[in-house]
Parts: sequence; structure tokens; C-alpha cells
Amino acid sequence: MIVPFSVSDFIDRAVQVYGERVGVVDEPDQPAPPLGGGELTYAEVGALARRMAAKLDELGLEVGDRVAIVSHNSARLLTAFFGVSGWGRVLVPVNFRLRPDEISFIVEHSGARVLLIDPELEDSLKGVEAEIKLVLGDDDSLYAAADAEPRAWEPDENATACINYTSGTTARPKGVQITHRNIWVNAVTFAMHATVSDRDVYLHTLPMFHANGWGMPYAMTGLGAKHIVLRKVDGAEILRRVRDHGVTVMCAAPAVAAAVLEAAQTWEGEIPGRDRVRIIMAGAPPPTKTVARVQEELGWEFIQIYGLTETSPLLTFNRTRAEWDDLDAEERATRLTRAGAPALGVRLAISEGDPEEGGGEVLARSNVVLEGYWEQPEESKRALADGWFHTGDGGVVGDDGYLTISDRKKDVIITGGENVSSIEVEDVIFSHPAVAEVAVIGIPSEKWGETIMALVVLADGQSVTEAELISWCKEKAAGYKAPTVVEFRDELARTATGKLQKFKLRAPFWEGRDRQVN
Repeated sequence: MIVPFSVSDFIDRAVQVYGERVGVVDEPDQPAPPLGGGELTYAEVGALARRMAAKLDELGLEVGDRVAIVSHNSARLLTAFFGVSGWGRVLVPVNFRLRPDEISFIVEHSGARVLLIDPELEDSLKGVEAEIKLVLGDDDSLYAAADAEPRAWEPDENATACINYTSGTTARPKGVQITHRNIWVNAVTFAMHATVSDRDVYLHTLPMFHANGWGMPYAMTGLGAKHIVLRKVDGAEILRRVRDHGVTVMCAAPAVAAAVLEAAQTWEGEIPGRDRVRIIMAGAPPPTKTVARVQEELGWEFIQIYGLTETSPLLTFNRTRAEWDDLDAEERATRLTRAGAPALGVRLAISEGDPEEGGGEVLARSNVVLEGYWEQPEESKRALADGWFHTGDGGVVGDDGYLTISDRKKDVIITGGENVSSIEVEDVIFSHPAVAEVAVIGIPSEKWGETIMALVVLADGQSVTEAELISWCKEKAAGYKAPTVVEFRDELARTATGKLQKFKLRAPFWEGRDRQVN
């Protein structure tokens, strides 16, 4: 018997098994009144998802139509994961940190007929157009009547459930098509490796738009765990939520762990969550001392994963194992900074590569790998060549099967957990009249994992300051894409054919490290 996977499986089980349980505690400081007064049972979440699907019926949306949503973390965003995709439409979660023109590109490129926006963004996104534009919080326009029933949809596990836009090797973001099957396999295997149960309380420190919150909106819902919505990251507020709600698990970029560790220095009393919280980290491998501090100062279990938006995202999982129990804290931490062992159902390989350029590329095969890039068949063909997904990361697999990422082969910098295209930033800087040449690279940062550096050659007779170039970038792209450091050079290292040799440009900043990612 083959029963097609669907994202609705997760909310259906939550409603049936945990219907009367509080499933979601909304952010109390939402710009619109929190749904349900701040708390929603799983029965209420399921009912809202059905009402959202019925409203999309009323608006004339068909199966396969796209619905874009630009929002901070909220219960309304969480319900959209089920209310949109659960009835055959395609959800397009958009990074709310992007500039209006960047969001316009995504809405237009995806062909989204409906655009849902956070109330806080209503004014700044006035110029972003769609056939139907609604504000989250105007619930009468977002949800149909309580007794409305949506049209039935016969699940197709190979249908696109979400399109997640990610920065890559092109200046414009690519739309990653994630299927119901991708989502299902990722959520179930992730939950298994993280030992999620209905006793867990999950804190949404990770933006839900980012790779669908790594699949946690689905996994935690299906297993009846409680969601605690956090709208904006703040170290002290994270500690308060852990204390007040009994949080047991969260996912985070290294910058979030740094914020919590900083807040812990002035926290009065015992650090909450000791010997209870599991913090699952990805985005860039954190320094060994950060791992050790999380375990020793916070008393939280540190788990490392590796993956990409294109892989739903889970590819590898690294969690302390019994064989490491007798190791000292530093040695355990060192082992935990590796990307990890392949998750169940994942096959990894390393292609041949030039040792001077970081060695081979990490290749992956799994049921979590994307269907393709939306409306970009050539990019899809390139990424999925020879039946493997080409990650763009350099790495090695040890004798114990654990992957270590050694270099980033593609022009992507991961800063604070967000992907930034070097090419996009270079285009912005090069548009300044004083700039003749530019190379953008990632350099180590204790706070952000990596930070963005621009190496600039000025045009003859021109002058511009570091501050002016940084300001120029912030005016023309999202603020997190702007370099934090600008260094002026007389020339940039190039090959005989004129290609920038970025591995040589990066090398001095990564000297003394065994890998060129952080």
C-alpha cells in the first residue's frame, strides 16, 4: 500500500491526538492581537488552517497557485504552513529582512497570486504588488467563516508544497521547490535524530521563513510538542522564555547562541534549562569554545547539523554519543563542531577537486533533496547533475563517517545564519562610481560565524571611504548583506584568464584554521 505523504498529515495527527492541548503560545508583542488571545489548542490551529484554505477557495485560488507570506514569527505564519500547502497550494515564505524591491522580485518570479504581509511591514511594503494583498491580523480577510469547509485535495507527495528563495551563486535568489515528500522525510528523520516527543516545548528562535524553520513547524506539530513563538531574537528574552515555558529544544544560528551566552553573564540566579534544553545549531560551524561554553555555562546539550535550503534542510546530524562520554569537555566540543554523520536515508560523496582550492565538493543523495529551482531548468540541471545534489561546499568524510566542511566552493557567505551571495554584494559595490574592481569574501567572526568583507580597487583619481561604501550597500540591498569591513587594495589576485582567485584572497584571514568556514 502506498499512501501519499502530505504536510496535512502533521496537523491532522495533532488535532486527533492532542486536540485539547495548548499547541501554540503566540508572541505577546505581535503588532496585531495574538491569535486566540495568545494561546491556541491544536484543535484551534487545525480549524484556522481549514478556514484559511476555505478563504483561498473563496478568493479563486486553484491547486498549485502560489501564496507568498512576508512575516516575522507568528501563530498566523505557523497556521499558513498547513492552511496553504495542506490543500494543494504552494507557500512562498519570504525573508522579512529583504528590501521591498527584493521582495517584489520574489513575488513576481514565483507568480504568487496572494501576498500576505506582517502588519509591521505594511507601510514599507506598500509598493510590493500582487493580485490579492492581505495584512496578517485582518482575520476576517484571512480566514473564512468558522463553519466553512475547504475543497478537498487529493494529496500528491511529489507536488511542490513550498518555494523557498535562497541566495546562491547568482545575484538574484533562486526559488527552491520543496515537495510534500521532501518535507515529510525531513521532519520525521529530524525529529527522530533529535528524539522529539510530546513532552517537548519548542522555542522558535529560528525564523520560520528560513528553510521552513528547518521543518520544525511540521515535526513539532505532528508529535504534539508545544510551540513557543518568539518574534525577535534577544538573549535575555530567550532565557526568560526558557524559564517561563519550560522550553526543552530550540534551533539557532551561532549568533543566537552568542546572544544567549552574553545575556547569561548578567542573568540573576540559576541559568534556566540546565540539563534540559537541546540547542540545535547550523548555518556555520561555531568555534570550539562556543560549543564548550554552551555545555558548561548554560548546561544545555549542543547538537550540530548541516544542510541547505535545497535539502529541506537536514543532511547530517552530530550529537554527543556514548563513545565520547569519557572525553574531556574540549575534546567533545571539538568533535561536535564537525558537520556530523549522514542523517538516516542520506548518502554523501566527495567529488575530486583541486587541493589548493579546498579539495572536493560535498555531494548528496536523499529524499530531502529539492525537486528543482522554480523556472530555472538550467540551474536545476547543474545542481542535480549525475543524480547527486551539488552542495557547493568543500569537505572531507572521516573514517568514522563524519563530515567536516572545509571550504565554501560557491560564492556564498553564511553570516548570522543567512545566506548572502558574494556576487550580489559585488554588483552593488561595483555600481559605485569610485570602484574599479571588487571581491567580496567571508572572514571569521566570533559573533556571526562569518562576516562580509569587501576588497576594493578604486578607479583612477577616485576616492571613497569605508563608511561611505557600507552605507551605499545598505541603501541598495538588505542591511545584513552589507560588508562590515572594507579594505582597499592596489590589485586583486586573478588567474591568467582574469578570474578572481578568492581562495587566495581569503587565505590570510583564515590562517591557522583547518578550514575556511566558521
